Amino acid sequence: MPPVPGLDERFRRVIEVPGVRADTGRRRSWHHLDTGPVLADLGLEPVGTILAVHGNPTWSFHWRRIAAESVRRAERGGPAWRLVAVDQLEMGFSERTDVPRTLAQRVADLGAFTDALALTGPVVTLGHDWGGVISLGWAVDHPDLVAGIITLNTAVHHPEGVPIPAPLRLAGVRGVLAASTVRTTAFLETTLGLAEARLPREVRDGYRAPYRSAARRRGIGQFVADIPVDHRHPSHAELTRIADGVRMLTVPALILWGPRDPVFQQRYLDDLIDRVPHAEVHRFEGAGHLVGEDRPCAEAVLDWLDRAGLDAETSRRPPRSPASADADFEPMWRRLDERADDTSIAAIDMTQDPPLTVGWRQLHERVTALAAGLTRLGVRHGDRVSLLVRPGPTLTAVVYACLRIGAVVVVADAGLGVNGLSRAVRGASPRFLIGETAALTAARTLGWPGTKISVDRLPRVTAAALGVSCSLADLAATGAGGKAPDEPVADDVAAILFTSGSTGPAKGVVYTHGQLAALRNVLAAHFDVAAESGLVTGFAPFALLGPALGTRSVTPDMDVSAPRTLTATAVSAAVATADARIVFLSPAAILNVVDTAGDLTAADREVLARVTTFLSTGAPIGADLLAAAQRVFPHAAPHTPYGMTECLLVTDITLDGIRRAADAEEPGVCVGAPIDGVTVGVSALDAEGRATGPVADTAGVLGEIVVSAPHLKTRYDRLALTDAEAVRDTPGGDARWHRTGDVGHLDARGRLWVEGRLPHVLVTEGGPLAPVAGEQQAERVDGVRRAALVGVGPHGLRRAVIVVETTDRARRAGLADPDLTARVRAAVVSPLAAVLVVPELPTDIRHNSKIDRSRLSEWADLVCAGGRITAP
Repeated sequence: MPPVPGLDERFRRVIEVPGVRADTGRRRSWHHLDTGPVLADLGLEPVGTILAVHGNPTWSFHWRRIAAESVRRAERGGPAWRLVAVDQLEMGFSERTDVPRTLAQRVADLGAFTDALALTGPVVTLGHDWGGVISLGWAVDHPDLVAGIITLNTAVHHPEGVPIPAPLRLAGVRGVLAASTVRTTAFLETTLGLAEARLPREVRDGYRAPYRSAARRRGIGQFVADIPVDHRHPSHAELTRIADGVRMLTVPALILWGPRDPVFQQRYLDDLIDRVPHAEVHRFEGAGHLVGEDRPCAEAVLDWLDRAGLDAETSRRPPRSPASADADFEPMWRRLDERADDTSIAAIDMTQDPPLTVGWRQLHERVTALAAGLTRLGVRHGDRVSLLVRPGPTLTAVVYACLRIGAVVVVADAGLGVNGLSRAVRGASPRFLIGETAALTAARTLGWPGTKISVDRLPRVTAAALGVSCSLADLAATGAGGKAPDEPVADDVAAILFTSGSTGPAKGVVYTHGQLAALRNVLAAHFDVAAESGLVTGFAPFALLGPALGTRSVTPDMDVSAPRTLTATAVSAAVATADARIVFLSPAAILNVVDTAGDLTAADREVLARVTTFLSTGAPIGADLLAAAQRVFPHAAPHTPYGMTECLLVTDITLDGIRRAADAEEPGVCVGAPIDGVTVGVSALDAEGRATGPVADTAGVLGEIVVSAPHLKTRYDRLALTDAEAVRDTPGGDARWHRTGDVGHLDARGRLWVEGRLPHVLVTEGGPLAPVAGEQQAERVDGVRRAALVGVGPHGLRRAVIVVETTDRARRAGLADPDLTARVRAAVVSPLAAVLVVPELPTDIRHNSKIDRSRLSEWADLVCAGGRITAP
């Protein structure tokens, strides 16, 4: 065998295997990788075997990284997993034969190979592309040996009547098949081109090594020809057998997926999840068909094996038992049911002209009718329903209708932008999508999944063009007088709420009904929300909580996707209309409310004086802005709670609390003490800026903030690796924990101080440096409105740069003038490489308040390196 660059020759083996089925009576030569002998030389006994099967047109070279990494980990004292990675017959450096190899033949071939190898359990199968199908077929046939299954982009079922993906259709066309797969290297080169970035030359040469001649490429053409395009294909029956058998596999499962795959598209992932609902799933955003080349899948697989603790007993574990009812659980719609005959106001939407007012009885009837209508349409327990509806009474009614029937609401707002919203909707794979006309148009254009339901009744031509099946009015009419199914229980999944995407791709956060109810309970208790409190909700996530809290709510006149559009007069009008005592606003909304307070009349100010509680939610704000807001709400207790989509309430602090904390001279923003039921700890940063310390409440230690609470999310949706990192090295027991990605410290009084985000920590010569303290110091300088501290230079030698947004808006970005530079340098304790100025600091779309430090850091690096100065 010729050596292959990048492939450890110690792993390469050839074995003679007796043929089966059409090959009976012959012996075939199989090339494969096997780390077992290397482990034996190291004196290590394998804990199990990973049986890896490549697809088309790859070969065992595809698994070189996991072979090497598994041995490295074993050498360092980790579990010794033996990797056996085959070259299927006709492929790689295995034998070329004169026998056509159907799917059934290949599954049988693999069984013959493992028999010849005398493979014993526990075995974890690992497959990619059509190797995924074949490996799963082997698992179905060897349940006594299988302890786990892992797949990378593959498919076990193709819906009848739906064309196979275009690249495969083209490759399989008569006359094109041989030319693209055998006579030329077109199919091979096209596959290598599906990597996210161009593969290094040595990697491409490694994949090409066994396929240098047309004779060596015959198997590539055979694989394409064997794709079961419909029920008439010879391999269709075997594919169906495997697809059905996969449903019976209850062993731990992992699915790693590259969403940008033109062949194995999202529908194939959805089908796998449906067949293996207990599988852990991780979608690598941006990765494609060759996800194993695009992302560190070797590490992901081995880390998962460590977490799963797979052993011989694992394969005999029973499937998860269904969720049971919680006697103390009160669902989100309970207050709505209690006020079913109440004619008083429940919700007001002032974004409409004239404002839309809905009573409790009307809202209850609407929710009940929609719940029954959705059920009759075919929405079932656990079905995902994407809601692309502006906050207001309509969205409220739809959310509660979905919750009532056990459907899972998927909420990703327009603040994510078109690309972010599209990623979120596609990744969640809803079965149904409810939207306004603009959202439905985007769904049609961008191919978002799900049966389409329109908020408004549309003309027939428009509805047909947008693929709309019905409207909400239609659902309510068909559901009038109908009954909803049995209520979901506390442990059932209720919602997937997407994060802002301000520090990377937006993540879907999974909440159960019990966790949403816990959030409602903690809000009601902590802020003393009563039936007559009334809420003004200028922050979209809280607009849905009014019915759950049993109090009326009003959405003020604003563009809810752009918080900065909210004015002081609009808040006054909302408070007056709902006779509200509590106001929820985002930091960006507060900024504009304060800026427009001069437009308030005496009557407006009298109305705002009725407010007793004022909350800034979404991001902590400083004392000056909170004090300015209190002048707008003179009799309100101003709160600025700290939380995130994963746990919406963690700590709370009032303006008085912030002022008392100012005397402490601690770095960062004080966000107060944990609220009842919440535990906060800190995982200390090491010299490399990594949060590696144990979770503790030691005062004064800079580290990642880690929280636990009854209303903390269950997990991230289809982001198993991200979820694993979020709970890494957290305390055991029954409590759920979450690494927030924020950095900060606790003080001697148990108050939490937030100092920035973990990715924004600068690793300098003197150790880790969090950004917020320097930003606060810079913002005390006259003429500085906001500041961001970012790093330039190499990791470990980063230097701090302050980027400021001035009160008198700068005309262009660049170096700050000498006077401002000197005053900022004098105010900031940390040494600064430069002081830069911009007309406006870039922020996230959703909150308009979280400064994009990563973007600023890249820009500052260019500026400080002498590059052309442009806007960041």
